[in-house]
Amino acid sequence: MYLADRSAPQGATSAQDRLRGTARAVSPTVLALGTVSLVTDVSTEMVTAVLPLYLVMGLGLSPLGFGMLDGVQNGVSALVQLTGGHLADRVRDHKLIAGIGYGLSALVKPLLLVHHLGALGVALALDRTGKGLRTAPRDALISLSVPPERQGRAFGLHRAMDTTGALLGPIAAFLILGVAAGGYDAVFAVSGCVAALGVLVLLLFVPSGKNAPSAGRSAPEAGEDSPAAGAAPEERPDLRAAFGLLRGRRLRVLFGCAVLLGLTTVSDAFLYLLLQRRTGVAEQLFPLLPLGTAAVFLLLAVPAGRLADRIGRRTVFLAGHAGLLLGYALLLWAPAVPALPYLVLALHGAFYAATDGVLPAAVAAVVPERLRASGIALVGTGQASARFCCSLAFGAVWAAWGDGPALASAAVGLACCATIAGVALRPAGEPRSTGVPR
Repeated sequence: MYLADRSAPQGATSAQDRLRGTARAVSPTVLALGTVSLVTDVSTEMVTAVLPLYLVMGLGLSPLGFGMLDGVQNGVSALVQLTGGHLADRVRDHKLIAGIGYGLSALVKPLLLVHHLGALGVALALDRTGKGLRTAPRDALISLSVPPERQGRAFGLHRAMDTTGALLGPIAAFLILGVAAGGYDAVFAVSGCVAALGVLVLLLFVPSGKNAPSAGRSAPEAGEDSPAAGAAPEERPDLRAAFGLLRGRRLRVLFGCAVLLGLTTVSDAFLYLLLQRRTGVAEQLFPLLPLGTAAVFLLLAVPAGRLADRIGRRTVFLAGHAGLLLGYALLLWAPAVPALPYLVLALHGAFYAATDGVLPAAVAAVVPERLRASGIALVGTGQASARFCCSLAFGAVWAAWGDGPALASAAVGLACCATIAGVALRPAGEPRSTGVPR
């Protein structure tokens, strides 16, 4: 299936046919959703770029307190993500649920202007609630708009556009901090305006999930790998059907590996704080650290998606975690040379390029269309819950024994979990088009 586009003899396809094929390869829905994500990520990353420094340096939050707050964000997103996926499948309008999520994140941005940890915590929790609501319906729309053999490429393109916003957000925050008298308040205010623009783009240009054409139909095997496949198309799925997806071995393996690896994935904020402490990056340059991650992610997202479609998602997925492990090792043992920040950020970006779009593409290939958002949400919820636990544990170990032991524990755990995941994801005679990472 993956190599079918190259099976025709040379010269058999006219230039006009090839042009039409290229146009079909880029779905308008993917482009529209990529634009929404680009604009929204400018808003989000403006805040994310300055938030660790604002909380730790400005409000005096301890590493343990920051770990708890960061963990709560991931935890809220995890709890809500499954709700968003189920509601999207239930009402059969993925755009509606995604729009509610984007809108909620935009509405709570003014709360960031309140200089109080309680209000800030509420704002961040509600923002993560919006992210949790929109993630699975958005990814379901992407998977339903392209054929299965091109879903890795489609997710890679979307993630590349999304990361363009992540690249522009810290730059905007850096420029605003340099020229605006209000400092952090100016960053938060501009972020709210940009978030509102993203919602407007969604409403105007993204087709409704009820009416959008479906090209990404999957045909999972009957029996344990497709427990809901025999249900009538007109039947509205319930939570029992959604959780019943885990009876399928392939989805269960993906879920387990996502959770296992999430337990040892240090959050971006902690990684940037560690890098700043390890290399002595100036405070005014701290908002630029995410640029390194975003730039590499942007460059590699589409090639990684194409490579996953071609050679198998398991290989690309595990290679991304191997890159993250190498980044941990450099932070722990490499000398503080000028090139260290660039190397660590490059590996961090490569990790996201090889995993962020590959995992939902793999999930989309093993769940039926009517439960597509629920299946993506199940795996996303498990992964986010695991990262919630990782943030809490990492902050606690840092507070008790220091940042070095905390990162060393995460590195050892990641090495062990990646080995287990590599064995669990090993193909056992499945056809190449099953969508299981290999």
